[in-house]
Amino acid sequence: MVTSPEPAVAVIGLGYIGLPTAAVLASSGASVTGVDISQITVDAVNAGRLPFVEPELGTVLAGAVSQGTLRADTKVPQADCFIIAVPTPFRNGETRGSKEPDLSYVEAAATSIAPQLRGGELVILESTAPPGATEFVARTVLGLRPDLTLEAHQPGSVYFAHCPERVLPGRIMVELRTNDRIVGAVNETAGERARDLYQLFCDGEILLTDARTAELSKLTENAFRDVNIAFANELSVIADRVGVDVWELIELANHHPRVNVLQPGPGVGGHCIAVDPWFIVSAAPDEARLIRSAREINDAKPEFVLNRVLPRAQRFRSPRIAALGLAFKADIDDLRESPAMSIVAELADRVQEGTVLAVEPHIDALPEPLAAKGNVTLTPFEDAMREADIVLLLVDHTLFRNADPAELTRAEVFDTRGVWRTHR
Repeated sequence: MVTSPEPAVAVIGLGYIGLPTAAVLASSGASVTGVDISQITVDAVNAGRLPFVEPELGTVLAGAVSQGTLRADTKVPQADCFIIAVPTPFRNGETRGSKEPDLSYVEAAATSIAPQLRGGELVILESTAPPGATEFVARTVLGLRPDLTLEAHQPGSVYFAHCPERVLPGRIMVELRTNDRIVGAVNETAGERARDLYQLFCDGEILLTDARTAELSKLTENAFRDVNIAFANELSVIADRVGVDVWELIELANHHPRVNVLQPGPGVGGHCIAVDPWFIVSAAPDEARLIRSAREINDAKPEFVLNRVLPRAQRFRSPRIAALGLAFKADIDDLRESPAMSIVAELADRVQEGTVLAVEPHIDALPEPLAAKGNVTLTPFEDAMREADIVLLLVDHTLFRNADPAELTRAEVFDTRGVWRTHR
């Protein structure tokens, strides 16, 4: 049970959220088994090695593995608590196409958990999901195990809750411990049980509610950010149309004591802000008009960037375009839903006689979709700056922010992040 001194926890999915959660639980008094379908990931975790970049996670992971409190497997074990941290993409696998949530990974996780239940366990959905998803997990499990029940305090009781992650890549290990957490219960005492588990490591306030409210709260947080980013991105398009420097414009506007316009960019990426608002739209398509508009504005920004760059590229017979950054945000290796990735892919398709010099200091090899293009090469920063006819800054990595483009290139520079204005 969760109230035992050393609860046995199984974390299903060892990705950007599941692995940090497993590691921090294992370092805080729980006995944790991380479960993943990738044998490569399982082997890396059991060796105490990180399968991706995240500051401070490597030390915590290595310590938990060496102490024997964390192990990984491809099979789901019996446990007191199960945390589902698997992807929730769009259907058909295309985030720019279909906008309906795909719960097949969640369903597969629930199905794998069901045979291991004996009664009394806690099942937590941590994956970001549309309203009703945690109830879907409960229905899936109980449909496979009619001997179990949602009725509390019975021999076959199973408790279901939703506890969405609220962390920022690059700061996950800090924010797992310090951020407030929302826990939404499906049945009686599930919320209290989940709270007791997260209190092993969470110093923030843990707020209890029902599962649907918890699900919608996470979506609301990211939709709020998406709407504000959309305002900045739309403003950048307007400023370009009327011949105004959007960075100066925003800087001046933000001198108003009640105005804080965000910074525009080439789009919005990551598995949260670029995805979660669509879950709200799918749940209430006729009512979510502002949220839908914000998503459409941000999804359209990569095409705006391409339309600014391509006419310049056409001046060269075989243009060399340095595309700086592939990750969806600065100083990480996470490429999920990255607008920079889509821009580079489109550049490769539309400038087939040219070469795209992709610069991403946080990866060792091009992702397969870009490698398959044939005219995209992963290039060191200074080499790309020296060889390029056009330089396109897409991600504000520290390496790029600290550089003076005037000292590194004579090419025409397009800065979608506004980080090189101080060098002008």
